[in-house]
Amino acid sequence: MNIKSIVGNGILAALYIAVSMLIQPFGFTNIQFRVSEMFNHLVVFNKKYIYGIVLGVFITNLLFSPMKPYDLIFGVGHSVISLLITIVCCRYIKNIWVRMVVNSLVFTFMMWIIALELKLAFDWPFMITWLTTAIGEFVVLIVGMPIMYALNKRINFEKTI
Repeated sequence: MNIKSIVGNGILAALYIAVSMLIQPFGFTNIQFRVSEMFNHLVVFNKKYIYGIVLGVFITNLLFSPMKPYDLIFGVGHSVISLLITIVCCRYIKNIWVRMVVNSLVFTFMMWIIALELKLAFDWPFMITWLTTAIGEFVVLIVGMPIMYALNKRINFEKTI
């Protein structure tokens, strides 16, 4: 990894943490309305962004999560698994909008990992928690699609890192 990639991923991690801090009360509930999750779309432009996203999730969960041990395992695990699935799928998909839809669906479906975490930590009902966390994730990612697309037009995420 070159210096440009390291710096870019460091900035991404810092942005993820800063945005998460702003919405902290909504980011760790059974709804999981974490606006910083829109940064997950960056891997559809360039897979190298996985490092910054995962680092951002790790540090955010370490600093702000009321259930650190669970979030460091399940939250970070959810991000790593979902990002890797998206990266593999994107090898076969050329259209950027389709990639972002696939990414949104992967992250939404994989919220079962977070629902399992909340079941283990608080004994919340799994299916309802999966539904509420999935809805929160889906909304953030769908709203994030045009934002990330517009940012890409100005920044060109494919070549920035």
